[in-house]
Amino acid sequence: MRLYRALLIAAALLALIVIGLGAYVRLSDAGLGCPDWPGCYGHWLGVPESGHEHLAAQTNFPHQPLDTGKAWKEMVHRYCAGTLGLLILAICWLAWRPALRCRQSPLLPSVLLGLVGLQAALGMWTVTLLLKPVIVTLHLLGGMSTLALLVVLNWRERQASLPCAAGPTLRLAARLALLAVIGQIALGGWVSSNYAGLACPDLPRCQGLWQPAMDFGHAFTVVRDLGYNAHGKLLSTEALTAIHWVHRLGAVLVAGIILTLAIALGTGSNRDQRRWAGALLALLGLQIALGIGNVLLSLPLPMAVAHTLGAAGLLSVLLTINLRLPAIDPVAERSRHACPEPGLHTSA
Repeated sequence: MRLYRALLIAAALLALIVIGLGAYVRLSDAGLGCPDWPGCYGHWLGVPESGHEHLAAQTNFPHQPLDTGKAWKEMVHRYCAGTLGLLILAICWLAWRPALRCRQSPLLPSVLLGLVGLQAALGMWTVTLLLKPVIVTLHLLGGMSTLALLVVLNWRERQASLPCAAGPTLRLAARLALLAVIGQIALGGWVSSNYAGLACPDLPRCQGLWQPAMDFGHAFTVVRDLGYNAHGKLLSTEALTAIHWVHRLGAVLVAGIILTLAIALGTGSNRDQRRWAGALLALLGLQIALGIGNVLLSLPLPMAVAHTLGAAGLLSVLLTINLRLPAIDPVAERSRHACPEPGLHTSA
């Protein structure tokens, strides 16, 4: 169905935009631009603009000064996320229609719709719980998961060419790379939600040291408020350093795993696999450059947002590679090699 496929493409593109907007809102310190949810200072459409609206906002939210610029950033993000939710609702509805249901299971679109509901709840808790790091990180992972499910649905609709059969070693490498990127995205979200991006302002060392003072216990305590440890005291510089340093070490590990996978794909005889290897190397190089630039240039906003989008790109490419690398069927392989190639005929 053309409409279903068009909705899948539009939703995947919009999911990527929403991830970028979420990073922009978070990194520009606009996460609490609207102190209420789902409206903004009581406004469902727009933000307070006129004088009496500003007065009403100050009266109803005395502890949250109105910053119109930050409020608009947050509301644009919410509007795009809401539009994405409506697109996914339409996708799920079409998936349950008889024309599509008889062709493929509607389970995955239903899971996707449930994930959108969870994302809405996380978005609300992000505001009501005042940017609690675990909630913000889960919100980022939820956005990445939404994109991943849309990538799977798009791939499922477009299996025009046969997948590239692969041996167990290559498939294991692809799965390991995918898991490593997911873990690194979670670490990156933890860095961002704790505002630890500038804890190490130099490269390759941190604060001029190969092993700076670090507090891993408080750094990775999950349930706590932003800027505070589990005991209600201010989060130390050592804890922020530990968060940043672990993410940096994770980047080295992930780069090595992806590079190994790209080499394995690129040295094969399959042209399709070589193309995916090139895409992997390009995205990996971009991510490394953006990560270095974020440190050396003190986290410029456009570069930091691009780093988040690069992570989403790596996730999408690795997921697609995993989908395109099913196991080799030994029986089918023997049959294929036993049959004569097209155009060759044996005489009677």
